[in-house]
Amino acid sequence: MPIPNLDDIRRPTLNLLAERNSLTKISDVFHLLAPKFHLTEEEMAEMLPSNTQRKWHNRVYWSCFDLYKAGLLDRPTKGNYQINDAGRKSLKEGPQQFSRKYLSEISKEFLKFITPNQEKGLGKPMQPILFPESRTPDEQIESAFSQLNESLASELQDQMAKMDPFRFEQIVVDLLFAMGYGGSREEAAKVTKKSNDEGIDGVINEDRLGLDVIYVQAKRWQNTVGRKEIQSFVGALAGQQANKGVFITTSDFTQTATDYAKSVHQKVILIDGARLAELMIEHNIGVTTTRTISLKRIDSDYFEEN
Repeated sequence: MPIPNLDDIRRPTLNLLAERNSLTKISDVFHLLAPKFHLTEEEMAEMLPSNTQRKWHNRVYWSCFDLYKAGLLDRPTKGNYQINDAGRKSLKEGPQQFSRKYLSEISKEFLKFITPNQEKGLGKPMQPILFPESRTPDEQIESAFSQLNESLASELQDQMAKMDPFRFEQIVVDLLFAMGYGGSREEAAKVTKKSNDEGIDGVINEDRLGLDVIYVQAKRWQNTVGRKEIQSFVGALAGQQANKGVFITTSDFTQTATDYAKSVHQKVILIDGARLAELMIEHNIGVTTTRTISLKRIDSDYFEEN
């Protein structure tokens, strides 16, 4: 089953801690709570988009933290939780699901926690931040980051669709060089020089020593690239006795083109406009950083007694 959202996790978390009735490590909660939702090993291993933390661990952590901020759990030591009298009372009298709205109604401390600090002179108090129950604050941030990147990628694709083909070739060179191919910019630039008339735009070193080469074709196309074009590219690779090739386009590939590329014995990588834009963002080609936000956590080791 899918990983449950926060709204579904909080009460079972409180129930679990009531059953144990003792100090429980957050790491134990991860494992003891999972069977109650019939989670598989694969589901428990699912990562957040940033690959910095498991989604299940992140949601259980925020479930415990929300309950703690609402006064339903105590945290005598770092990473250890224990149910208290308020928590037992909520299990007895509370709803079947503990939403953030419910927690804010029973706890002024929790309401304060989800309400931004009011800046001086702004008049009315700000409204509480009620995150969607299916997402933790970490997931909210990552979702917003993904949406911004998707919008940026779309803008990059629009720009590339309008530019001169030779300017597009330069973008390909810059990207390949930024990804570590070519050894030097001069070597990478050779990719734009036609090596023959069989449709390969250029050759680039796979490593700094030139132990292997990759054939590259870059097409600034509006039309979808079909199997015919990929067959021609693979034929050119065979003519050069090459084993590796990268076909880059600003448009897209048909399914038959993709299937064909996978079926040949040569290693052929297809990069469509969407993937190209993602790589440009990842390697800072044609984009600039406007703001950097640093997210910080408590350094538990700093507060440990020597």
